[in-house]
Amino acid sequence: MQPKNNAYGARRDFGHGDDFTDMEVSRALRNHGSLYEGLATDVTPTSMHFLLCHFDIPVVDVGQYRLSIHGRIRRPVQLSIDEILKMPEQSYAVTLECSGNGRKNFHPRPKSQPWNDTAVASAEWTGCPLGPLLEKLGVEIDASEILFTGLDQGVEVDEVIKYERSLPIDEALRNGVLLAYAMNGQPLTPPHGYPLRLIVPHWYGMASVKWLRSIEVLDREFHGYYMDKAYRNKSSEDEPGAPITLQKVRSLIIPPGVRYRHDGRRLLKSGPVTLQGKAWAGRQSILRVEISLDRGRSWKDAKLRKSSSEFSWTSWTFPWNAERGRYEILSRATAADGSVQPTSATWNYLGMENNSVQSLSVIVE
Repeated sequence: MQPKNNAYGARRDFGHGDDFTDMEVSRALRNHGSLYEGLATDVTPTSMHFLLCHFDIPVVDVGQYRLSIHGRIRRPVQLSIDEILKMPEQSYAVTLECSGNGRKNFHPRPKSQPWNDTAVASAEWTGCPLGPLLEKLGVEIDASEILFTGLDQGVEVDEVIKYERSLPIDEALRNGVLLAYAMNGQPLTPPHGYPLRLIVPHWYGMASVKWLRSIEVLDREFHGYYMDKAYRNKSSEDEPGAPITLQKVRSLIIPPGVRYRHDGRRLLKSGPVTLQGKAWAGRQSILRVEISLDRGRSWKDAKLRKSSSEFSWTSWTFPWNAERGRYEILSRATAADGSVQPTSATWNYLGMENNSVQSLSVIVE
């Protein structure tokens, strides 16, 4: 597959080897996945939460900060953080996942942020519910979308653009959508959107706009780079593809034992052990999680534990009497609508929505 320029001037390079490009290394140094150890708790510690910043992190003078809410709304406002803090608040754990999670496992690998399987986490977010606020301000009857614009900006298409995304109005007004100003009981850190960000449960993370500067109520469909070109599932550069929306069914294993430093394999002592992990499926609940100890030839059910939040992942456990040998352990989740994690995900041009089963190499001694 030959490198080619896309319509926006960005170069997509599908190499023949596995070497990472300078662009990928640069992105990986600015961003990071969660740590597998963070899967051991229902709420991911802030320091273990994955991070993705498209552009420079804005430096915000909170004393001068104002959130603009305008457009097809009867009472446009400019809100300070102090005014937002005085509004009714809610707190709950929300599982966020980057839509490019697992991109590194595609072959050939689309050249972008080279995520493995850990661009997912579940923090407790606190903020003002968006729906009641917009209804109080008076959404016009012809409103159809809500546009969210961040303070971050950078160059795409050879011009400076802002990071902005829209949601259908029914999605924006759903229970759980927050204007969040705290994460795990503390004010947002700058990389996670200080002083205010959007949290959209069940959607992939690109919908949860950080460093929120404005909310515009629209009577039309919004078109922009991060709606029409990025965050699409498409098989080639030229096709428009399908928009990325809700998270797909997926599960992860908390690596047991101790880690081989260089290759990620696990060393485990023989005897009784309890495998553990997490599973999630966007708006769907988790019906079952199955574990395979023989590369997918046979599967056994794990035990599920009820989620701590309707917007957060489900914990699972699996008892195993580990005997000496080498194992490839797989986990496979099934959602309430019957969707099942595939053994391998269908390749796509931007490396999105890879929800294939995780494989973990374990040596038992």
